Amino acid sequence: MMMKNRLKGVCPILPTPFLEDGSIDVQGIRNEVNFMIKAGVSGIALFGNASEAFALTGREKQLIADTVREENRGRVPLVFGAGGTGIAPAVESCLWAEENGADILMIMPPHMIKPDAKRIYEFYAAIAQTVKTPIMIQDAPNACGVAVPVDIMVQLAKEYETVQYIKAEAPPTFRKAKQIVDAAGDLLTVFGGLNATFFYEELCVGVVGTMPAGEFPDVAVRVYDLFEAGKKAEAKAEFYRYLPFIRLGSIPGGMAMAVHKEVLKRGGIIRTSMVRNPFIPADDALIGLVTDALEGLELLALSGKWNEDGE
Repeated sequence: MMMKNRLKGVCPILPTPFLEDGSIDVQGIRNEVNFMIKAGVSGIALFGNASEAFALTGREKQLIADTVREENRGRVPLVFGAGGTGIAPAVESCLWAEENGADILMIMPPHMIKPDAKRIYEFYAAIAQTVKTPIMIQDAPNACGVAVPVDIMVQLAKEYETVQYIKAEAPPTFRKAKQIVDAAGDLLTVFGGLNATFFYEELCVGVVGTMPAGEFPDVAVRVYDLFEAGKKAEAKAEFYRYLPFIRLGSIPGGMAMAVHKEVLKRGGIIRTSMVRNPFIPADDALIGLVTDALEGLELLALSGKWNEDGE
């Protein structure tokens, strides 16, 4: 179903929490949803890279979708990571997401066989011809090894009304984001990615929001609100105050996911910081750096206030 107004603001990726036995932490998911809404987010994204979606079974995805939909109660739009390495499985995935509460479909290009521009166009066109839900093209070449050309994005948006959003994750994100904004105008709504490591710079070139990992939504919301209120210097100062911490959740090598979960665990939002293979648990050295980076900073996740007012 088409949304009346396009999404903007902060739409964090929901981490998938696990219990000590490796099963899904259902209460942790409920806590995450309420924590994010308490932080003032505009939407919540499920099944992104920072959700460990690639390591979840079909039954687990169904459980997560059902839990989030039930706990959210329509309070904010839900973005579902969907797609696949070929057209048929991608369409199947997107139709499942539509049936299970997706307000927006976030889709990376196929990447098992690196496609050329024609194949990228055909992939998204086939999905756009099938679904009724707005599509977000996730341009994440670091994650999948495939970059979506800007002219293909614009062509798809011109030809299919469901193609409405871009998540720009080609580093440095603000550079390609500006190219997309300049080329597409109002046709495409551009979000930043890569864990908001360039969020302030992205706002300066015309993005409408960010989709970071799940442990600092309150920070991203403050930066966004300040910038939108015309308080650019204050937004910049707030962003750069937290940037050393944000960078630690963006490091390559497989430990970044554990950083996000470590903070959520410390705040009592989830039970463990367990990650699934091929992610790597954070070692003591990295945890020490995270602790050091957070010194003197405030996070809603660590404040004990995320579940106040009965949430």
